Amino acid sequence: MSNDEVLLDVPSAIRTDRREAVLESALLTFARFGYRKTSMETVAQTADISRPGLYFLFSSKEELFRAAVTHALDADLLAIDRILKDDARPLPVRILEAFDQWAGRYVGPIARDITTVIEDNPGLLGPIVQTAPQRFTELITDAMTADTTGIGRSRAAAAAQTLISASIGIKHQVEDRESYRQRLQVAIDVLVL
Repeated sequence: MSNDEVLLDVPSAIRTDRREAVLESALLTFARFGYRKTSMETVAQTADISRPGLYFLFSSKEELFRAAVTHALDADLLAIDRILKDDARPLPVRILEAFDQWAGRYVGPIARDITTVIEDNPGLLGPIVQTAPQRFTELITDAMTADTTGIGRSRAAAAAQTLISASIGIKHQVEDRESYRQRLQVAIDVLVL
């Protein structure tokens, strides 16, 4: 790569970093105020960007909301994929970390608000509302099937669905992430071991 190519790449990298920072700020702002009460001005202030700069990146609040949620879900799924493919660690440990990435980090007041704002606005999000949870289920099922425990695909799929159901219930019963992890560990131990 020539020096000219490197220089041309820098603005793109800066734009990408800026865009990601705006998306993260936007998700927290939507969680704090809800979709309806959040304005582009509020997101711009939170993200420390001018309102015209925000509109340069996203033409509408709906587009920004969709992009923020999609960005968060995509990042979670990439992290989960890496966690589950780390064969150097035992399967129950990998599964717990995958669920912690998917749901555990969304336990607690502000995190609960993020989940609520997503669940309250499914029409704004499009297919990601179904495809992301399906992908998570597939990743868990694949990890259980690939492990040396000899579990079949149908049993792995049933165990994954049961763990997901347990995770949803636990998430609504606990007040903090550590409690979530402890309770989910019990479910994993029962189903996986």
